[in-house]
Amino acid sequence: MPDLFDTPPDPAAAPKEAPRPLADRIRPQNLSEVIGQEHVLGPEGPLGAMLAAGSLSSVIFWGPPGVGKTTIARLLAHASDRHFVQVSAIFTGVPELRKVFDAAKLRRQQGKGTLLFVDEIHRFNKAQQDSFLPWMEDGTILLVGATTENPSFELNAAVLSRAQVIVLERLSLADLERLAQRAEKTLGRALPLKAPAREALLEMADGDGRALLNLIEQVMAWKAAAPLDTDALSTRLMRRAAKYDKSGDEHYNLISALHKSVRGSDPDAALYWFARMLEGGEDPRYLARRFVRMAVEDIGLADPQAQTHALHAWEVYERLGSPEGELALAQTVIYLALAPKSNAGYMAYKAARALAKKSGSEPPPKHILNAPTRLMEEQGYGAGYAYDHDAEDGFSGQNYFPDTVRRPVLYSPVERGFERELKKRVDWFAKLREKRNS
Repeated sequence: MPDLFDTPPDPAAAPKEAPRPLADRIRPQNLSEVIGQEHVLGPEGPLGAMLAAGSLSSVIFWGPPGVGKTTIARLLAHASDRHFVQVSAIFTGVPELRKVFDAAKLRRQQGKGTLLFVDEIHRFNKAQQDSFLPWMEDGTILLVGATTENPSFELNAAVLSRAQVIVLERLSLADLERLAQRAEKTLGRALPLKAPAREALLEMADGDGRALLNLIEQVMAWKAAAPLDTDALSTRLMRRAAKYDKSGDEHYNLISALHKSVRGSDPDAALYWFARMLEGGEDPRYLARRFVRMAVEDIGLADPQAQTHALHAWEVYERLGSPEGELALAQTVIYLALAPKSNAGYMAYKAARALAKKSGSEPPPKHILNAPTRLMEEQGYGAGYAYDHDAEDGFSGQNYFPDTVRRPVLYSPVERGFERELKKRVDWFAKLREKRNS
């Protein structure tokens, strides 16, 4: 019985004389031909193990563009003898999905399974994602989703509980070289590039196999009489813009790398990630704000000037703008990375908040409360208060915590930078307090 809802024919089945992009012409015909994802498809990989056991389950492919998500999904359908259906979350709504599910149900009644590949699955809203659940549970469809965003944040917990997340990695230069060699074999001639230019071409692809094949098609179309050098290649081809989404995973990955490089006192690495974010189009004001946070959180009182330096750099950028003002931010990156580090103030603040939450509404001890009325005097407000300036060393050692709260140690300065001096003061006051209260 014919299936009214089947997807259009596989492009690979088009007549040979029909124009086809190189990426489609050399698409792998079996999983062993897939380049760069051996950690997933190998015998010990999750997909390799599933196929060997004959128990393929729903999966979510998480990885950058051009690493083989669609290709692997198509080959999984073939390897598991399922009908392959592909939809894109960008162009598909619930009515279209309902047709897909109805067709899969009919197909199942005929004894044929369906592998539904959903590209950009993170773009589906909660209701659309929920529509997959009953069909996944009864086996009508095997869901293979593809996303460039972190599934933990973008996909429903219910979908994630029914699918295994498979991480696909960007292609290495070695992987891209293998792909280039496969393209040359298909085209029947070598790339007209000198060795350095060939390496530059691979770097231009930035880990994206599809992008590399598109670049190769352009280079082959030139029909150069002699191999081109790097300068000639750079003149004719523009380097691909770095993958960077100011509201996506790459944004958070890079700012995390920058922050941890500063925390790790590595100015070279910090400058590199700072430059990567700028090259990706990040707003320098966002970086300036983060530098102030780094100064507060990771340097703190080990170098009180770090906050001032970060704030001044922010102000310089606002006055100069780009690109001149970015130099002030770059110098701040260096300063923060080389500054002595301490999170003692940060940890003390967190401990104080935790103690305040635990102690509830305990009142201050009465001796440190003012008594502006007679009634308050009669209640003991202010009774026994010792004015510190009148005490020896300007320090009375009185208790300032609630009477029911045992005195804690919240701030523990480190032996680095200016906090070394603050530690001396903390220890000195602790000894005086013990002496005054003994």
